[in-house]
Amino acid sequence: MTDNGYGKPLPRPDPVTQPFWDSVKAHAMSIQRCRTCGRYVFYPRMHCPSCFGRDLAWLPVSGRGVVHAFTIVHYHSTPAFRADTPYVVALIELDEGVRMMSNLVDVTPDPKHVRVGLPVEVVYDDVTPELTLPKFRPASAE
Repeated sequence: MTDNGYGKPLPRPDPVTQPFWDSVKAHAMSIQRCRTCGRYVFYPRMHCPSCFGRDLAWLPVSGRGVVHAFTIVHYHSTPAFRADTPYVVALIELDEGVRMMSNLVDVTPDPKHVRVGLPVEVVYDDVTPELTLPKFRPASAE
């Protein structure tokens, strides 16, 4: 068990990832975009994986995307996660083209309700006073 008040492991921001975590904490997710080639970059890093440029800017993103892949967790060996089962872990492809792993919330964890291509939007889970986690839910129709 962790002693972060949340009871589950949490990310440990470092100087490279801190701007991402700060943006999520502000409920306005930003990710890096290379000023040399224009590609969005996730996970945060020191250089662009496409062109190796080092001129990366933090830009706000829509927080919208689609489920690229998913799994439904029915059993977890760590006691802190057992109360949450079943839950959905999904690879989300943001509209900006990057993919991030997260939880899919506000869904019945059943394959007939969760599907590849499902439109999703970010929601912010303030798990501790210091840290917010980005999670995703099915997108509301606009």
